[in-house]
Amino acid sequence: MILDYEPGDKVTNPDKKEWGIGQVQSIIDYKVTVNFENVGKKVINAKNIELIKLGK
Repeated sequence: MILDYEPGDKVTNPDKKEWGIGQVQSIIDYKVTVNFENVGKKVINAKNIELIKLGK
């Protein structure tokens, strides 16, 4: 599994659209820390949840 995002990228969680747009803060192994506009920082396990990268 290759993660297709890096710190600074904008992403959304398709299962939690109400979280809004998030910005990737860090990636350690498959743990992706994202700061979402509506709910703040969340740590996402990329093995379980596929974030959608937004175009720049």
